Amino acid sequence: MHHLENTLYVMTPNAYAHLENATVRIDVERVKKLQVPLHHLGGLVCFGNVMVSPGLMHKLADEGKSLVLLDYNGRFKARLEGGISGNILLRKAQYKAADNPTVTLEMARAIIAGKVKNSRTVLLRGARETDDSNDIAKLDAVALSLAQTLSNLKHAADVDTLRGLEGEAAKNYFGVLPLIIKPQYREAFALNGRTRRPPLDRTNALLSFLYAMLMNDCRSALEAVGLDPQLGFLHAVRPGRAALALDLQEEFRSVVVDRFALTLINRGQVNTDAFDTREGGAVMLTEKGRKAVVVAWQERKQEIITHPLTESKMPIGLLPFMQARFMARTIRGEMEGYIPYMAR
Repeated sequence: MHHLENTLYVMTPNAYAHLENATVRIDVERVKKLQVPLHHLGGLVCFGNVMVSPGLMHKLADEGKSLVLLDYNGRFKARLEGGISGNILLRKAQYKAADNPTVTLEMARAIIAGKVKNSRTVLLRGARETDDSNDIAKLDAVALSLAQTLSNLKHAADVDTLRGLEGEAAKNYFGVLPLIIKPQYREAFALNGRTRRPPLDRTNALLSFLYAMLMNDCRSALEAVGLDPQLGFLHAVRPGRAALALDLQEEFRSVVVDRFALTLINRGQVNTDAFDTREGGAVMLTEKGRKAVVVAWQERKQEIITHPLTESKMPIGLLPFMQARFMARTIRGEMEGYIPYMAR
């Protein structure tokens, strides 16, 4: 099992990250703001206009630690890493599996089943935690429709049919997700379906930012076990697209990110001051808002849960690594079929 090392997120504009002995030092306007031992870090993620010294880049590459560049809003730009890692035999098996329509269909079916099951869990939990009978009825109704989707997935004959079922389920899910937001916060955090590039409301801005960090964790997990993150089963292969990381992310979206975002809103840990509205209607987190969310996200990843399949206790942040291992075992033929993470 991998030790859950911390990811260092640098978000201050014009910050300078450089190497000082065996530490990573962050300066802003030539004033030291932070210094962290390199061996405590699993990787470095820089948002927007952050400078990184060549010496630090080389050291990160030498030690197999990634440097990820995101834009100000959390969208992926680039990733720097050392020599190609991973088991070539595993990757050959992955390429062979991706060319097999039967294997691709079953992997995609399992991925979507995990996503739909976890989405249903979030809605049922939301229904239990509210006293409004109308909200309960609406949440229960969509949870029931997701149960039907799970049944329909078993009969889908191709990946396109699976994608259609997933798209309809996601639309219904996001249609009632705002009912889990406490009434006093619903106006400020109205959610009119899922919008991205750009997000058009505060809740979507928060979700997009968190999905970007989850995506980075999923990609790192796949690379750690030796899989090629570019070659997926559900998401189509495109140049520069980490399709398998997108696949792995699906099962965690609702129970890890969406539930966490709702908690931040319902506890008042993020408020309207954490967001800016740009020209054209785009809504983005402010620098202060991003920092608050990142701190809470790092704390959330340290929380201990029991994995439902292995019954082992682990930090939430290790779930992508555990599931990446299951993917690798499935591709090698050591598991009969991929079993996604399904929260209780």
